[in-house]
Amino acid sequence: MELRPGSPQQPLHDRALLLHGPKRNKVLTLDEVQRYGSDSFSDPDYVQLYGMTPPEWYARGVRLLGRTAVECTRDSLADRIGRDIAEAASLMPTAASFIVLDPFAGSCNTLYWVLRHVPRSRGIGFEMDLEVFELTRKNVSGLDRTIELNNGDYASLLMRHDLPPGHAIVVFVAPPWGTALDEDKGLDLRRTEPPITQIVALFAKTWPDRKLLFAIQVYEKVEPNSLEDLKAHLDWSRLKIYDLNSAGRNHGILLGGKGWTC
Repeated sequence: MELRPGSPQQPLHDRALLLHGPKRNKVLTLDEVQRYGSDSFSDPDYVQLYGMTPPEWYARGVRLLGRTAVECTRDSLADRIGRDIAEAASLMPTAASFIVLDPFAGSCNTLYWVLRHVPRSRGIGFEMDLEVFELTRKNVSGLDRTIELNNGDYASLLMRHDLPPGHAIVVFVAPPWGTALDEDKGLDLRRTEPPITQIVALFAKTWPDRKLLFAIQVYEKVEPNSLEDLKAHLDWSRLKIYDLNSAGRNHGILLGGKGWTC
């Protein structure tokens, strides 16, 4: 196990330790959250959520597992995603209100920021992992946006939601990348868990008569053939990459519509 420079008693708090090591399923202390930010990004306040710094959200009772701290979309990125989704949603014809769905909710931070930016919207999230679900449900209960969080597989729970007619549907798609990300070749969208085209197809099949806006989280470098395969499932698409990290380590979204064009 790699040790932190100048501190032989403490392991390096990086992606490997929190995502694959002994802290993966451990509720982190504030010190551990800040060590991860400092060791991995030279910023103890890196894991900002729900509009708060780690000391602020920790004082409010928000708690994260090690793997959630790594996998969550922090405020600076979630805010940008929410703004771009809102801009695209404003172009949807005859959309008076919006249902925002997150099939892989995790911390619900992206869903929270989308709801902040998209007017007349309400959020529904799905989280399979019971421990993550229980923590997140408590975390979002005191926020200024209402999020209905469901425990279970989104694919089996979608039909339980009778969405009101006249509501356009926004879907934020960020499945686990697993081995789909190769730093040299990029993110292969066909190898996420599950493949993203499968997710898009399920939502389109579930609500064939609705206007759907997809916002699919991607990496700065995407495997070209997988990107073209995904675009073929959409009526239109637009790729946005955010300049928040060092070159080559940035995230972005692919915005795309089904059932409408812009």
